[in-house]
Amino acid sequence: MIKSSVNEIINDLRSKRDALSLAHQKLKTDSDDWNKGIIIISLVTGLLESIKMKLSLDGAGWALVPIILSSVTAACSALMKFRDFPKKMEVLIQSGSLLTNTLNKARNHHEVDDILFIEYNSALEHLETSLYPDQRKLFLKQSHKNLIEITKQEVKYFDLIEKVNAHEKVILSDVSSSSSDGSPITEEEINQTL
Repeated sequence: MIKSSVNEIINDLRSKRDALSLAHQKLKTDSDDWNKGIIIISLVTGLLESIKMKLSLDGAGWALVPIILSSVTAACSALMKFRDFPKKMEVLIQSGSLLTNTLNKARNHHEVDDILFIEYNSALEHLETSLYPDQRKLFLKQSHKNLIEITKQEVKYFDLIEKVNAHEKVILSDVSSSSSDGSPITEEEINQTL
């Protein structure tokens, strides 16, 4: 879909930048999970080796356990290297930075000109080369949903600000927003997020 106004370009860039951030967050979580698994397996291997030495356990089974766990650790490390988390995260960071830079430039424009359109297309190209199509679909869908919720919250916020400025009474239950399941968010939940 061709973007003909600055606001359309800004909204599109925001959603795509957020999609890259979500992809980076997912990749980082996966990387951290693998690292935690390797650490736990390594600690268990060391623990079993210490127990084996202290209790003088010389059976064939006890001799194999540390070897098996070390092999699992090596296999996990090799899989992590194969998945190349750092390189993928760096690509996402660079593409996100380009999208953010283009977004900042778009916010300073009043009309779409050739320069903005060229930078916008360059940012889209980086996005398209950073994520596979199925990943883009997933993260853009999530990004769009998040931006719609953010916009809804901003509208509620500005409505409440207008009420406060007009010296109308604002009830706390009016301030409470809804969680993803539709139930009101409590003050405790708000404080936990802060």
